Amino acid sequence: SVAVPAGEWHQVELRIINGGVSMGEYVIPHVGVGELFVVAGQSNSANHGEERQRVLSGKVSAFDGIHWRIANDPQPGASGKGGSFIPVFGDAMARHFQVPIGIVACGIGATSVREWLPAGSRFPNPPTLTGRVKLLANGEWTSKGEAYDMFIGRMRSLQAQRFRAVLWHQGESDANQRDPACTLPGKLYREYLEKLIVSSRKAISRDVPWFVALVSYHIPGDESSVEIREAQASLWRDGIVLKGPDSDAIKGHFRERNGRGVHFSAEGLKEHGLRWFDAVAPWLESVLSQ
Repeated sequence: SVAVPAGEWHQVELRIINGGVSMGEYVIPHVGVGELFVVAGQSNSANHGEERQRVLSGKVSAFDGIHWRIANDPQPGASGKGGSFIPVFGDAMARHFQVPIGIVACGIGATSVREWLPAGSRFPNPPTLTGRVKLLANGEWTSKGEAYDMFIGRMRSLQAQRFRAVLWHQGESDANQRDPACTLPGKLYREYLEKLIVSSRKAISRDVPWFVALVSYHIPGDESSVEIREAQASLWRDGIVLKGPDSDAIKGHFRERNGRGVHFSAEGLKEHGLRWFDAVAPWLESVLSQ
């Protein structure tokens, strides 16, 4: 192993020498020592914003499970081809902590928390989209585990690098669905999200911190679900997760289509990224000071 300081990018040169003769060499031009985060949830954690964002600091990288690259949108490993909050969040963290930031984006648009559960997890009613769940003979529904397996695989691939936390942004597809039978009661949302958190921690053998945002916004006139927000906040209060931003409060011109959509506008993506920074940075400061 080689110890290098945190901060700037490092170049690593590997040489194979046999009997004083060079047999070959390999150069890794960018190796960063900094902070890593996993981002998961549904579309507003992924690439569905109105305008793609770019990294300005040069110090934010994204990982798709195999390769690293500069974290310009769209983020590898997440759904959609538009913009995300990740470049703005990463830039703010890189500037503040003066280290490179690594992001692993796992978000899948329009997913219910039910779709993120481990395979075989059962629930009485389906989400609005049923591609990642299946109906059982007894009338119950079960998760196929596809999103969960992807999520766990990404986290396991980072174990040697000890990522800091999961940033969870999801809830719209469980709140106030057009078919009321697909709406998830707050009590069950809390139960299922807690199950996901506990199961994922067990799967990677690490009690990794989670930040959970307040998320339930759809469109003007359908701007929040009291039950879903309370379920998310209850996880904060019970010490199971850390407090993420209230993204339901980011509305008006911060939403796409002049405020008429569920996804964020260019300005909204910037605001969303800064609110994640405001949630995560003070916590990380306290961790680093210990």
